[in-house]
Amino acid sequence: MKTNQFLIIGLGRFGSSLARELIELDYEVLGIDKDEEAVQDMSHILTHAVVAESTDEEVLRSLGARNFDCGVVAIGDDIQASILTAILLKDLGVKKVVAKAMSELHGRVLEKIGVDRVVYPERDMGIRVAHQLVSPNLLDYIELSKEYTIAELAVPRCLNGKSLQELNPRARFGCSIVAINKPSGIIIAPAATDVLAEKDIMVVIGTNNQIEQFEESVS
Repeated sequence: MKTNQFLIIGLGRFGSSLARELIELDYEVLGIDKDEEAVQDMSHILTHAVVAESTDEEVLRSLGARNFDCGVVAIGDDIQASILTAILLKDLGVKKVVAKAMSELHGRVLEKIGVDRVVYPERDMGIRVAHQLVSPNLLDYIELSKEYTIAELAVPRCLNGKSLQELNPRARFGCSIVAINKPSGIIIAPAATDVLAEKDIMVVIGTNNQIEQFEESVS
């Protein structure tokens, strides 16, 4: 199921980068920050942007936080506020909660309180995380240029036992599977007769649009 509405709490460098990319990908984004200037900077870009204190349960409730498919806690410098906000989102019933961690210890605490995914912004750019959030089978994403991308996609159950010839992504979508990472090892430049299995990872190259169409067709 595709995620359609995102709640981004914290509009610093990481949060705003993530929010911009989600808007570019045509998703609805509500951005929240206690800093009025940060909200003003993003207000003309996002679906909605609000100056609010995310550690106040009534504020989150009044903003309809529970109706969002995914809540991202991108609070930068206040670890206590980050943890409390993540707890409130879980308590309010947000379907998927993602939180930015400032350290390994912060990340472990977030995992223990039930955050669905912990992101380390030093390792994960906002643009990459945006693509991973909206594509359930996407494991990694590297932009080669404005047009071309390499993506790692988990092989879904519906492709189990299918050969690359049957799938034929180049003829159907214009993208190419350049490697298959199997539990037994990686196959570089796989042949048409190579068969996919559910635990495999496909390495796909193509334009952003081609990869998106390919992924939608198999998810």
